[in-house]
Amino acid sequence: MTTTLPPNSGRSEMPPGQPPVPAAPVASPWISDEGLRIRDRVRELIPLIRSRARAGEEIAALTPDVLAAIDDAGVFRMSMPVEWGGYGLGARDLVEVISALSEGDGSAGWAGFVGVGLKNLLAMDPRVVEEVRADAEGWVGPAVVGASVFATKVGMARAVDGGWMVKGQWAFGSCCKHAQWALVGVEYDPGETGQGSGRGIVALRREQYEILDDWNVMGLSGSASNSLRVQEEVFAPAHRFLDLAEFPLRLQQVRDRYTGAGFAQRGLALLLCATLANMAVALGMSRGALSCFAEQAAKRKPFTLPYPTIGDMASAQVAAGKALAMINLAASTIESTADQLDARTAQGLDFTPEEESEISLSIAYAANMCEDAINLLQKTIGSSTMSLSNPIQRFVRDVRVLTSHGAIRIDPLAEQNGRRVLGLPPFAMFGSAVPERRGSSDNSRDKETIRA
Repeated sequence: MTTTLPPNSGRSEMPPGQPPVPAAPVASPWISDEGLRIRDRVRELIPLIRSRARAGEEIAALTPDVLAAIDDAGVFRMSMPVEWGGYGLGARDLVEVISALSEGDGSAGWAGFVGVGLKNLLAMDPRVVEEVRADAEGWVGPAVVGASVFATKVGMARAVDGGWMVKGQWAFGSCCKHAQWALVGVEYDPGETGQGSGRGIVALRREQYEILDDWNVMGLSGSASNSLRVQEEVFAPAHRFLDLAEFPLRLQQVRDRYTGAGFAQRGLALLLCATLANMAVALGMSRGALSCFAEQAAKRKPFTLPYPTIGDMASAQVAAGKALAMINLAASTIESTADQLDARTAQGLDFTPEEESEISLSIAYAANMCEDAINLLQKTIGSSTMSLSNPIQRFVRDVRVLTSHGAIRIDPLAEQNGRRVLGLPPFAMFGSAVPERRGSSDNSRDKETIRA
């Protein structure tokens, strides 16, 4: 019997040649040369950062030598626009650098994350932006920090001729001991002004507020996340105030004034970039914990079993393998999201609200996997990790604080996405802390709905 072959069956022709398999891992095309340079310099600093972490906890801030070293590496310039002498790095670069910082110490990584908040300042009046820029020249540390900007509990402001009188107390002013300016949230009576939403942002100079000695916490103790307080009213000129309802649109317009990959991001991409920078802290800490685990397991003897070292125990080998898998899966989620964000930004694209919400859930879940990996490694080593000189216990405490952050906790994010899955309307972001701006701009790219 004669068999008739289907066309293009492949039996009479060789298949086309396949591209060669690369000899090394394929690097992300969204990691820039500048990002690589800063990341590699930070990696060289990991021994110093880790060795000074306990001292940083004792003073509730980064030690001066660590602050100076990471500043010299370019950490606080990576989110500055090119026009400021910065690098304007994109999302994947930020993930690379901040995760490297966090391998040494979570508080150092958190300082890198704080630097990303400079974009909030750039949405304000050009006059206050220029004031901060001038002060940032030669300054060691972040140019500006934020405290309770979008919180439900903020300070008070009242309008006066030429500006605002401000007083109040603001929590979680991360890196406040290392900065000369702070952005704080205020509420005011729109009935007295005849306009406005009743919420605003004010830029205050360092001499206008006191830093409270209240950052006494279980983790991220070196992040200087103290409260700021103004007991007697201080004056803020009108150009240092921005109504919060105007903030989302003004933030999007930052890309018209500054250059750098990070300044081309659109509305929800900006939000995701900040979240990614936050999650990079957890990723870096898990890698640091695994490195410390391998070093300690090779030296320490088990308490009960007759192995030469903990590293010889099958259970320790299994724990190391599981932790590695969890860290790799988390890295894949966080890094691929950063790549996607940079790719969309390069094409002038943003994310839909549904995409942003689902991605935020996924990368927060990845951060919780990092926490699970760290906890597994600590339990496997055992009681020797209880010493305050052991970096593993610090990673345990720091990652617990990070994953407890209100903006990235799993259950609220899961509820938000679960409502959509079940056909229920989603809640507004931040519990409607940001007033909604109704109407649209003449610029078509800004005609999307500004969510709370």
